[in-house]
Amino acid sequence: MKKVTFLLISLLTVFVYTACSDGLDDTEYNRNSDIDVATPQVTETTGYTLTVNSSVTGNVNNVVMRGFVYSVNAQEPTIKDNVVEADENFSATISGLMGNTSYYIRAYAYSNSRYTYSDAITATTEVLPLDEQLRIYEAPDYADNYTGIAGWDQRNEWNLANVHDPTVMLAEDGYYYMYQTDASYGNVHDGHGHFHGRRSKDLVNWEYLGSTMDETPTWVKTKLNEIRAEQGLDPIENPEYGYWAPVARKVSAGKYRMYYSIVIDNYIKTGAPNNADNYDNSWTERAFIGLMETADPASNVWEDKGFVVCSSSDLGMNEWGRLSADNWDGYFKWNAIDPSYIITNEGEHWLIYGSWHSGIAALQLDAATGKPLRELGAPWDIPEESTYGKLIYRRGANSRWQGSEAPEVIYNPETGYYYLFLAYDALDVPYNTRVARAERITGPYYGIDGTDITTSTEVLPVVTHPYKFSNSYGWVGIAHCAIFDDGAGNWYYASQGRLPKDISGINASNAIMMGHVRSIRWTEDGWPLVMPERYGAVPRVAITEDELIGNWEHIDLSYSYGNQKESGNMTLADDHTITDGTWQGGTWSYDAEKQILTANGVKLYLQREVDWEADPRTHTIVYAGYTTTKTYWGKKSN
Repeated sequence: MKKVTFLLISLLTVFVYTACSDGLDDTEYNRNSDIDVATPQVTETTGYTLTVNSSVTGNVNNVVMRGFVYSVNAQEPTIKDNVVEADENFSATISGLMGNTSYYIRAYAYSNSRYTYSDAITATTEVLPLDEQLRIYEAPDYADNYTGIAGWDQRNEWNLANVHDPTVMLAEDGYYYMYQTDASYGNVHDGHGHFHGRRSKDLVNWEYLGSTMDETPTWVKTKLNEIRAEQGLDPIENPEYGYWAPVARKVSAGKYRMYYSIVIDNYIKTGAPNNADNYDNSWTERAFIGLMETADPASNVWEDKGFVVCSSSDLGMNEWGRLSADNWDGYFKWNAIDPSYIITNEGEHWLIYGSWHSGIAALQLDAATGKPLRELGAPWDIPEESTYGKLIYRRGANSRWQGSEAPEVIYNPETGYYYLFLAYDALDVPYNTRVARAERITGPYYGIDGTDITTSTEVLPVVTHPYKFSNSYGWVGIAHCAIFDDGAGNWYYASQGRLPKDISGINASNAIMMGHVRSIRWTEDGWPLVMPERYGAVPRVAITEDELIGNWEHIDLSYSYGNQKESGNMTLADDHTITDGTWQGGTWSYDAEKQILTANGVKLYLQREVDWEADPRTHTIVYAGYTTTKTYWGKKSN
């Protein structure tokens, strides 16, 4: 679906936008209009076109332009969405649409320096045969380098730009809602609230919604200073706040919960802000997890429900001293950050949380309130299993500063397992994703190699990792994921992806954080495989064996700290031999029913996805596969 741009529209909208306070809301130009635009009618529908007409009455002599605006997401589209100009009969054919997809459509007319819109209608394209859908498919065309639209006043153009630590849920209205950490390129979120949201009907086109929290809840400072008073410490009058890593879930009909993290970035001893000049040989203060609820995520209005849990320590109340800034023997055991929320198959409610420090904890919640099931007690001198949670994972048996965080736990009823996804290593480049599974929410969780990961130094398999296909810069920092499904057996992985460091011509290129959504295929033995290319709603046309013959870009995605794993060539010959690449001399076979390519003895699960590196972008075939020690990604060369 392409945005149609006309020179006249561009010239006129320059004038219109300058009259608007922030250049984003042109609906005010409906006011006091001397014309009326009729609600459009659909006169013809195909699998990829909608023909519509309308009319305008009133002072029509002043009308200089008329047409239609349409969108998958925006219920009241404007000229900032997709535009098609009408003919002299106020009719137009909107083309390049997806089959069996609903679109919001409004007619508009421009006169006296203002736009007047009709009421919106919803129209659905016809169902097309899959092969026809594939033939007319157009890949998403938004730029991965979004520096040109990174500013706050361009937020309605972001789509998946400026996404960090996303959480995604499917709501009753059919939209997927995504919320995130406040981090943004150039810190443009600063001063505009917290835990920003967006939504989508198709996981490709996203509508920015704004922040869900205007100001820091007062309970955070109150609770912080209550704890400090008990420790005999002076209150912090103006805490330094950080807003991190929410998780949003539907709880029941008309009820949604969002758990969020607020970090206090002041030293414990003096309460001074965390910087080198203020360092006082203490650790920085604790983090807090709070709760918000809403009955309607489309409203973007959330009611704060207050405190849930804070960072806690197995050390004494005032054993928060730090030997030096290079010492990582952390004071806090459970770091109250990066919550994941799950309602188990048995109906229990659990919060899984933790970041660096001493690992990941599972805390049972009261289903009715969303708060801890048991009274927490003092946040120090806690045992290994306490009211603050039970250990389910630590990277290494004894480390108090272990490079893993961002737990995400889901249950797949098809496999009968709970899956714990983890982010590993520093987030700028090395960030990568691991997964383990368990029969119970509290574990033990096992890796694909059979290792009990409770205190394991490594977890396998590697799910995502810095990588690079040819004709691209590739992506790094791919972790802190959200895992979600569409209710029809299709699962997805969402995270941020960063561009590599020091790309010529892109200022602070590693600070570019594009939201990535990828499809998941499940292996025959129940492990989630994340596809190497991002999701683009490519029609799921069955892949034939003939299509596999030829050149592929093949990546051994196995762990290599801080390194982008680059693709090499692999050629599949028509005699079922592999004639190029690291598997040269091996053989291949294909199970068309299961869409599994077996190459050199490794099962590679196929799917049609977007070739994001092609110019222009188009569809291609990709694969992902595991052994007990290796992860493989690949795509068919175009």
